[in-house]
Amino acid sequence: MTTKGEKRLAYAVFVLPAVIIYLAVVAFPTVFSVLLSLTDYNGGVIFGNPDIHFVGLKSYAWMFTEPAGNFYTALKNNMLIVAVSVFGQIPLGFILAYILSRKLIQRGNDLFQTMIYLPNVISSIIIGVLFNAIIYGRNSVLMDIRRFFNPAAVYTISDKPMVPILVVILWMFTGFYMIIFLANMQRIDPAVIEAARIDGAKESGILWYIMLPALSGVIITTAILAISGSLKSFDLIYAMTGGGPAGQTRVLSLYMYQSAFQGAPNYPLANAISTVMVLISIVLIIVTMALGKAFSEKEV
Repeated sequence: MTTKGEKRLAYAVFVLPAVIIYLAVVAFPTVFSVLLSLTDYNGGVIFGNPDIHFVGLKSYAWMFTEPAGNFYTALKNNMLIVAVSVFGQIPLGFILAYILSRKLIQRGNDLFQTMIYLPNVISSIIIGVLFNAIIYGRNSVLMDIRRFFNPAAVYTISDKPMVPILVVILWMFTGFYMIIFLANMQRIDPAVIEAARIDGAKESGILWYIMLPALSGVIITTAILAISGSLKSFDLIYAMTGGGPAGQTRVLSLYMYQSAFQGAPNYPLANAISTVMVLISIVLIIVTMALGKAFSEKEV
């Protein structure tokens, strides 16, 4: 017979590797990044370096008050991506999943599903380069077509440079949420839906009174994924615009990268940006979970 001590030892043996990996890969780098943001470190050896001094919140103060307002531009762009992800990708993915689950399209369901999900298996860098080459770039195919019909056509920078990026993001990741919703819709008992149909429920009633309540937890999960993914947006924007023109498409992750690795490196500022990104993500996720809990209680 197994004693309590043996059970605890078994739990410790199984859990310890995961705890060690978590501390080494997540906890230590996070704490170290916060500590580094409070110093004036500018490269070289870290441990035992006499030139590193504690400066407190100097990097944070400069980030929030710099005349150029780079942080606020990047934050605004990140919030636009969050909005498109949460209020664009998730609802659209849900609707597409519902169409496929209910077989509202009579033919080509598998092809339809494959084509929507396809962008997720392509590298973001490749997608960014392709969209620049075909649609948005100075020497894109679309620009060549314009010049063919109007030789005087001149490439102009949009006064809303984030719009092309948001369109690509919406197109690229909607299929990911569609697959998540589709997998969970297939777990709903068909007898419940059939009973509702016998009672005279229409498709809108099935969607509102059966599908949405059953998937409320999944919707919260996808919202958390969308928020965390949006705040990490980097590769697609780096490939499409590099943060230009004049930093108008810069996001927080790109701002952090440029602060650390382009021009004169400012490692404390880069670490301060990453810390603020984590805090913003935590706040948004807590708000999302609170709203989801309130919605669930209202449904009950």
